[in-house]
Amino acid sequence: MDQTYKSLRISRRSPESRVFDLVLSRPSRSNALSRDFFTEFPLALSSLDQNPDVGVIVFSGDGNNFCSGIDLQFLGAVFSDTQSDDPGRTREILRREIKFLQRAATAIEECRKPVIAAVHGACIGGGIDLITACDLRYCTESASFSVKEVDLAITADLGTLQRLPAIVGYGNAMDLAMTARRFSGSEAKELGLVSKVFSSREELEKGVSEIAEGIAGRSPLAIIGTKRVLIQGRDLTVDQGLDYVATWNSALLISDDLMETQAAQIQKRKPLYAKL
Repeated sequence: MDQTYKSLRISRRSPESRVFDLVLSRPSRSNALSRDFFTEFPLALSSLDQNPDVGVIVFSGDGNNFCSGIDLQFLGAVFSDTQSDDPGRTREILRREIKFLQRAATAIEECRKPVIAAVHGACIGGGIDLITACDLRYCTESASFSVKEVDLAITADLGTLQRLPAIVGYGNAMDLAMTARRFSGSEAKELGLVSKVFSSREELEKGVSEIAEGIAGRSPLAIIGTKRVLIQGRDLTVDQGLDYVATWNSALLISDDLMETQAAQIQKRKPLYAKL
């Protein structure tokens, strides 16, 4: 990856691996989300999405924490920069700014490739916005989480209130968002926010690496299809969802991946799929 970023870093696990790391890289500020991040993150995801070498993206943070939320200095600048003499224009400018910020989490869902969140340390506010858009989530026992926005006199507006209820249930989402309380990695597992809790950061990295490599070794067409059908299905009835997947598979089911899978089973070998 030739592109360099101020708020992120991207690396490949190994020359042969199809797993890439996308890392929040502002450890001195506990990876607080700056304007650079909101500008760069959708671009970085798009770059990874279009790179045929990429099969799976592991999203994590440098330093002691995953993400401390939106940078408060940046947030103050947003409010000051959107002011004008006309209240109507001030509000329209602010709405456009909010829509710009929302694109970061939405970019995760729009990325065809699976994005796995690996959380250690604190995951606060905007960090929750990001991980709730990820396809899979894992954390350490010592990780802590908080939907923090009400403590800042803000209604969360970057995706948590829209995505979290589908993950942990409406009542649990209301509890977490209204109280802004911190909750542990083990409670995150009980709520269904994460799929598994690891004893240490080293175990998290090892475990997520194994999961990511396993997914990356499967049919790319099947993986991107599964992601898209699940995301689309959230807003559809069962009948509509079945119709959507029927249309999807009528277009993509018959493929070289299907033929390779069948050949590999007959020959008792590991399938080798073309890049996507």
